[in-house]
Amino acid sequence: MSDSPSSAELNVAIIGYGLAGAVFHAPLVAAQPRMRVAAVVTGSAERAEQARAEHPGVRVLPNAEELFADPGIADLVVVAAPNSAHAPLAHSALRAGLPVVIDKPMTPTATQAAELVAAARGGGLLLSVFQNRRWDGDFLTVRKLIDEGRLGEVARFESRFERWRPTPKGGWREVGGIEDAAGLLYDLGSHLVDQALHLFGPAVVVHAETDVRRAGIKSDDDTFVALQHDNGVRSHLWMSAVASDLGPRFRVLGSQAAYVKYGLDVQEDALRGGQRPGDEGWGADDPERFGTLGTPGATQTIETELGAYEHYYAGIAAALLDGAPPPVDPTDAVRSLEVIETARRLAQTRL
Repeated sequence: MSDSPSSAELNVAIIGYGLAGAVFHAPLVAAQPRMRVAAVVTGSAERAEQARAEHPGVRVLPNAEELFADPGIADLVVVAAPNSAHAPLAHSALRAGLPVVIDKPMTPTATQAAELVAAARGGGLLLSVFQNRRWDGDFLTVRKLIDEGRLGEVARFESRFERWRPTPKGGWREVGGIEDAAGLLYDLGSHLVDQALHLFGPAVVVHAETDVRRAGIKSDDDTFVALQHDNGVRSHLWMSAVASDLGPRFRVLGSQAAYVKYGLDVQEDALRGGQRPGDEGWGADDPERFGTLGTPGATQTIETELGAYEHYYAGIAAALLDGAPPPVDPTDAVRSLEVIETARRLAQTRL
């Protein structure tokens, strides 16, 4: 890596090349002019071949131990392995003197997350969590409307990630336990809680429901969490794999107007389809799915802001090369996990 920040290029090693590593992290890393996918850790021959095809010249390692034994391989480690491996892999990377990005959820428990934050600070190393949905176009739109005061004082924030998947896919996310951070509360809930706290600040859980609706799975697939923020805003968060009718992605009720938006951000499907940041139309919502702002009988269409997942790794590059703060403070993930753990306990006491 060059000594000049303007010309430096960060060599990035990605641990895990499943959905998170191959579809989200690797393409977004490769899209940054000051980063390259230098190494991929995977024990799968098929995924190793995929990584070599998608990132010519990448070094494929069969296990993380080989990566940590030679810190010269990478300037940054991305942990995109299953959730139960996040904490041990991140600790190993930090002990090797390597900055770390961890896919969400950061760890299965808030205590583990806080220990990682302390270890990173003790070593003077960057630690951040991949909360890419802070750069969803619809979320950016909500934040803009709030910042501009067009809603007035927000009273209730409704946010949903709902899907219709009556047939389980299988895998640890559906049959794993708490130690795996399995289930929708940890998966989609990590995004929903983070967004709510990011907009409105600290909150306590006032109600939570978790259910297992489908046969053959063990982790929650239909969950609701109600938060009360210190500033008085109430957040109602839904996450479901069994919603036979999809509610609005956002419904934000203010003293002057409401914003209602249907449909998920387009970037995940775009990445799955092979599109990349910089491609024509990247991050642009379908005009037919633009949200509305107003009151009954007096609404206007609001164009959705462009989604910008690429800003996360641009922020990581700026943090490592220019001394900027990380795009997502890891202590935010600790607070989110505290909320998630409280919600899980509260839901269980109601069974």
